[in-house]
Amino acid sequence: MPEVRRWVASLKSKPSVFVEPFSGGGIIALTAASEGWAGKVHMSDLDEDVAAVWRTLFHGKTSDVQWLCEQIDEFEVTLENVREVIDGRARSTREKALRALIKNRMQRGGIMGPGAGLLKAGEAGKGLKSRWYPETLIKRINALQFIRGAVTFEKTDAFAIIKHYARDEDAVFFIDPPYTAGKKAAGLRLYRHCDVDHEHLFRAVASISGAAMLTYDDAPEVRELARHHGFRVTTVPMKNAHHAVIHELLVTKPCASGMGRTTGPSRVRPLLKTLAEANLLE
Repeated sequence: MPEVRRWVASLKSKPSVFVEPFSGGGIIALTAASEGWAGKVHMSDLDEDVAAVWRTLFHGKTSDVQWLCEQIDEFEVTLENVREVIDGRARSTREKALRALIKNRMQRGGIMGPGAGLLKAGEAGKGLKSRWYPETLIKRINALQFIRGAVTFEKTDAFAIIKHYARDEDAVFFIDPPYTAGKKAAGLRLYRHCDVDHEHLFRAVASISGAAMLTYDDAPEVRELARHHGFRVTTVPMKNAHHAVIHELLVTKPCASGMGRTTGPSRVRPLLKTLAEANLLE
């Protein structure tokens, strides 16, 4: 987050739109909306469960949001109830949103892709109940309603949304694709939609008029694609799920209008008090 903040603050002018094509949990895009980094924020994701959450919160009726909060508050965490929701057939968008949140909290590592197993020991040995905090989830949902007017979400292909804003010099893209480039290919086990043509993605980013930042595992294939397109590569230390320090790549494409902005997003009072308020899907 600090690196993204500094990058956006370095741009010459305030972006017209902040675009996150592979949104997932959307912590970067939601922070951008809260802190006013851009005129508007556009999120997209192909995953049906992820899409249901953001569609309900940002485009659903007030009654849908209230229903979701009530269901979270009343949900009794037992193996039978969890299985019933996860394996059941959700018909409405708000029902799919509830299923997504339960999947995210009850499955190991928050993984929502096919084949993910349920928590066993969980945090502090509490099993399925260890990551189910109804009051916290409801507070986060209510907090996100403050940025509802600043966010647009679409369930669409990442390349489509990149193409949509390709000619906008004032558009800024934060692109965090499934990590399937190189030999590690962690995204294959984490995501339902993980088949990304990374060469095509780099070509698409190279063709846009605005600025872009991409995040990747540190893989030789990614470094070569960045070198080929003249993008800048920096490494940042991160902690993985096992608290080991690993290094990831930040790949940036400068926009035509240059750098050197004097006022950054950190000067805008955020609508959300903390990043945790935006952290709904982990």
